[in-house]
Amino acid sequence: MQLKVIDLAKRYGDLAVFSQVSLQVQSGEFVAIVGESGVGKSTLLNCLAGLDTWDQGTVHFNGLDLGQLSDDQLARLRRQHIGFVFQAFHVLPHLDVAQNVALPLMLLGQRDDRRVQAMLGAVGLAGLGGRLPQQLSGGQLQRVAMARALIHRPALLLADEPTGNLDPATAARVLDTLLEQTREHQAALVLVTHSQAAAQRADRVLQLSAQGLRPTKGVA
Repeated sequence: MQLKVIDLAKRYGDLAVFSQVSLQVQSGEFVAIVGESGVGKSTLLNCLAGLDTWDQGTVHFNGLDLGQLSDDQLARLRRQHIGFVFQAFHVLPHLDVAQNVALPLMLLGQRDDRRVQAMLGAVGLAGLGGRLPQQLSGGQLQRVAMARALIHRPALLLADEPTGNLDPATAARVLDTLLEQTREHQAALVLVTHSQAAAQRADRVLQLSAQGLRPTKGVA
């Protein structure tokens, strides 16, 4: 797997969000992106997944230019190769835990109850598959979102502040699980975070500003 971003720029009308963003990520690599609030970190992740558009530059995934793909082609690419952990979880309230986790497989026309149960066990939710989201804690909901993002064994996992709403102990456990699962399958992980503890675990830490991405050792 290779993700390659060249000179990406995003604007909202006359407002420049970021520009000159270039990035390369390989299989098995963990890259943390940090930066001040409002600089466009979540927007950048959305661009990497083809969920948002950009104004200049290119995003290539395994040689495919995302900017040249149709909405249907982008949706198919995400279903097959990309996992996304959203900051707000986006767990569906009318589905139980197991159904939420199985959703990416269902969209691929697959059913694998064994894999779903194994994934629930891997993220510390064994025995909770029949519960509804409203019966879970914030930390458990984050694990559901993580399991759903990982169930189809994506080559690239994008995570937006996956520990941002959790207490330090729960955040550490969630991050441990995330890293264990991505490394087991040699997936690439790009994680947006304000957490110094999370960033310190990364292979590389890059700071996003209006002028692009720069290597850093700290968290803004």
